[in-house]
Amino acid sequence: MSGWRALGAVAGPAWAGMTIVTTTRAGGVSLAPYDSLNLGTHVGDDALAVATNRARLRALLPAEPCWLEQVHGTTVHDADGASGAKGGALPIADGAFTTTPGRVLAIMTADCLPVVIADGEARVLAMAHAGWRGLAGGVLQAAVARVRGQGGAALRAWVGPAIGPRAFEVGPDVPEAFAGSGLSTAFIPHPEHAGKWLGDLPAIAGAMLRRAGVGTVVQSGLCTLEDARFYSYRRDGRTGRFATLAWLHEPA
Repeated sequence: MSGWRALGAVAGPAWAGMTIVTTTRAGGVSLAPYDSLNLGTHVGDDALAVATNRARLRALLPAEPCWLEQVHGTTVHDADGASGAKGGALPIADGAFTTTPGRVLAIMTADCLPVVIADGEARVLAMAHAGWRGLAGGVLQAAVARVRGQGGAALRAWVGPAIGPRAFEVGPDVPEAFAGSGLSTAFIPHPEHAGKWLGDLPAIAGAMLRRAGVGTVVQSGLCTLEDARFYSYRRDGRTGRFATLAWLHEPA
């Protein structure tokens, strides 16, 4: 794990049969405001720096990650199927699933939730990118359905580093997007800013996962805005992206 320590990586749950890891800002070559391990190609960083950062990450992985063009939607890409988009374009999706050991799924974030979902025997793996729009649209339910569609049972999930309940300040349109869901307790009036709300996206994700039949939900408890190890769009505006990655192991 020395290579991962050099990148300041955060480990997910130590579930048998799979690996989950989240990168941080550390260990790369990008200059401010992207310093230093920015993995996003779409944020204005120097392309060579991003390529170098991705190469450092790739050296620690069993395969090239299945990168996505994330659009705050609900599409979940089949990472075991054909690449789909022509001309080398990335799949346009906010989730992916696989049953292939060593196939690395990746979600890039800078405040949104990276969510890992797997069955209890580590035979099926899915990941989702969930901002408030994706949560309201049902991206987590779509990812769970993909795992179940591959025969997955006894499901478990990890909600990775994301903006926390003390930092996610929103207008009334966001609570309204969850009207009728029974999740109104995840939003409270901001104690200092009239007309604003504080929302708990990890709690919403956890509730949605449990409703979808996920028996074990583990929260990282890490807030990207409050924890300077991570990129945060809300905190910094112009910034990079970190990645949460997961892959299945070969059966013993």
